[in-house]
Amino acid sequence: MWSKSLPYSKKDVYYDNAKFRHRSFVKMISQSLHTSNVKHHCMSCSTGKFLFLIMIFGVAYLMLTHTSPTNSVTGGFVKGSKNNSVEHIPGGGIRFGNIFRKPPRLPPQLPPDEKGSNGNLGDERRKLNSDPKWIARQQDVKKAFIHAWSGYKKYAMGFDELMPVSKHGVDGLGGLGATVVDALDTAMIMGADEVVSEASLWIETHLSNRINQTGQVNLFETTIRVLGGLLSAYHLSSVENGMDSTHKGPKPVVYLETAKNLADRLLSGFTSSPTAIPFGDVVLRDPSAHPAPDGRSSTSEVSSLQLEFNYLSSVSGDPKYSLEAMKVLEHMKTLPKVEGLVPIFINPSTGEFSGENIRLGSRGDSYYEYLLKVWLQKNQESNVTYLYDMYEEAMKGVRHLLVRKSIPNGLVFVGELPYGAEGSFSPKMDHLVCFLPGTLALGATKGITKKKAMTDSVINFEDLKNLKLAEDLAKTCFEMYSVTSTGLAPEIAYFHTEEFSEGGLDGGNKSSEYVNDIIIKPADRHNLLRPETVESLFVLYRITEDPKYREWGWQIFEAFEKYTRIDTGGYCSLDDVTSVPPHKRDKMETFFLGETLKYLYLLFGDSSVLPLDKFVFNTEAHPIPVEGTTKRG
Repeated sequence: MWSKSLPYSKKDVYYDNAKFRHRSFVKMISQSLHTSNVKHHCMSCSTGKFLFLIMIFGVAYLMLTHTSPTNSVTGGFVKGSKNNSVEHIPGGGIRFGNIFRKPPRLPPQLPPDEKGSNGNLGDERRKLNSDPKWIARQQDVKKAFIHAWSGYKKYAMGFDELMPVSKHGVDGLGGLGATVVDALDTAMIMGADEVVSEASLWIETHLSNRINQTGQVNLFETTIRVLGGLLSAYHLSSVENGMDSTHKGPKPVVYLETAKNLADRLLSGFTSSPTAIPFGDVVLRDPSAHPAPDGRSSTSEVSSLQLEFNYLSSVSGDPKYSLEAMKVLEHMKTLPKVEGLVPIFINPSTGEFSGENIRLGSRGDSYYEYLLKVWLQKNQESNVTYLYDMYEEAMKGVRHLLVRKSIPNGLVFVGELPYGAEGSFSPKMDHLVCFLPGTLALGATKGITKKKAMTDSVINFEDLKNLKLAEDLAKTCFEMYSVTSTGLAPEIAYFHTEEFSEGGLDGGNKSSEYVNDIIIKPADRHNLLRPETVESLFVLYRITEDPKYREWGWQIFEAFEKYTRIDTGGYCSLDDVTSVPPHKRDKMETFFLGETLKYLYLLFGDSSVLPLDKFVFNTEAHPIPVEGTTKRG
């Protein structure tokens, strides 16, 4: 179990450090005698008194006659000069006057990765973060973000999404300017001041009216993109966070008040339902809510609202948001599961799971992500330990029931159980599943580096198994890119196994070692600019510090630049990643600016920005602070 109190951490510097003070040998002997039972049993007799006197004289004799080598650090007091040289006080023995001298009071010792001139990063990590190659590549990502924004601003400002090929906007998420809000904190993190000014001005001027007048929206999508984006912007604009720029735009309270207005209306999704499971569709202008047409909600959707509503309660002082959202997870705790795994549908009218389909792709993915992240957000408090227990059980279930290896080259992948645990196994893996390597790594170390977790003995065998699986799956997710002609991954891949094989459906890159392991069906060959793989590369680089994850991320970014960039502004999705040139799909998803480019920028940047032990990223990549670890300005 993870320990919140790490030995010899920086926080110890601010406490009374008497516990680190070294005591003299005489003082230890006398205090031991004073407090031990020897005093009570021996000093009452004359023999005891005689023996005590002999012992005292013996100790004194040993200390007076003891000699030490001249250059021994322990043989004399050590004094550091300004140039960090060391001066030794010579002496072949200990002078009597030195016996009772107090040794100097020493500061607590910091672990190796907390030492260094800046007090935060070791020399090795500073070297990695200051490499000119990665600084330049990070700036290339920033330029890509500004190019994406320029197309949106020119042709679709105020619409939810840009259609970059036909050069106009479209509302597919309720008409709340989703791209504006999704992109804002990315611009803040990058120091793209002009974008921050433009996006924040639109939010201040237009968003509240849009919220008040909008009809039906999806509870989940609106929460993770718009509410999450507003709350992240509120935090980043109201705290000294180490970003590249000073704050541009309205006062932070504007973001908070807009978020409260939106959340008050979204709450009808919870309060309208007869159970703890909310309805998925909300009418903002009423406000009111109703279930989806078939009466069911996605398991991932109803269980991926808690980070946002918890943080809103924290900063607004109103507990109602958190109370409603946390009821969902508390209820899910009571439902039957298959080794911690759950079906992808749940019925808000009955509160029960619906069907038997188990997968970590669409409609299932972020349920598992939020079990871990809500526990981390709550700073691993005891009253939410059940979430981590559910996460641990689920990851054991994943390893036992869903993990397989492909043939002929043994790529590790996560499949599906479309008919439950008793049904047949499907070697199908959505690109969405590529969130899992990052989540597994985060769960293994709780956001600190693997090296530090090992040094501080806060990682157990179960954690190491999950971290190994994370690295294996990350490789598979990367190979889903490199196996195609464009170097970009399909939406869905199948894997060649002993039981499953289809010929003539490879990714097109015949030079790939894994061209025969991965099967890409015609209907699954599109790419939507998704972020899940680069998200996991970012997390794994932060935790393992292995530079290969940066190199993989750069290859993916180059492929995006080569095949999805539209010269007039923006980036497009693709219809078929296995053919060159690929046919362009006329859509730029909001998450390309909100997630994909953000994670790439952070992957190539300084690891001290938005540290993973102080922030959790919601499932739309909006950073939310861990409770009690950061302060707002």
